[in-house]
Amino acid sequence: MAPSFADHNRIEMPAEEIDRLLREEGVGVLSLADDGVAYGIPLSFGYDADRGRLYFVFLRPGESSKKTDFAERTARASFAVWNAPSRDEWESVVVDGELRRVDDGDWDRVRDVLEDNAWYPTLFSETEPMQDILGWELRIDARSGLQRRGA
Repeated sequence: MAPSFADHNRIEMPAEEIDRLLREEGVGVLSLADDGVAYGIPLSFGYDADRGRLYFVFLRPGESSKKTDFAERTARASFAVWNAPSRDEWESVVVDGELRRVDDGDWDRVRDVLEDNAWYPTLFSETEPMQDILGWELRIDARSGLQRRGA
């Protein structure tokens, strides 16, 4: 049997490289869906390798939020992370899993994980913890990655 395109070009990422990219990158795109309507959001995230979780925080802008509405209606979400310094060198990871609100008792752990690798705009430092933000976790069920390391 002939090797697949990915095998021939050696672009499938091993598990340790997927973990590395999730630890090193602090932003990506969360994809949500509501009854066949998709919504992608660029977000900062924290990666908890021990628990197989990604954590996100949403600002609570007021009475309603499209982001929160979609998140509450999404049972399974997808999250993409990438780094592409050139055409000949790039890497990307996609994770899928159940999306849930963070339980109140988990906030200390979530904060620690977010501090490890999440990128935050200064806006987040001006919010009151757990009052102006909502926490979400993506429980990773599946993950895959592709990469190319130079020509």
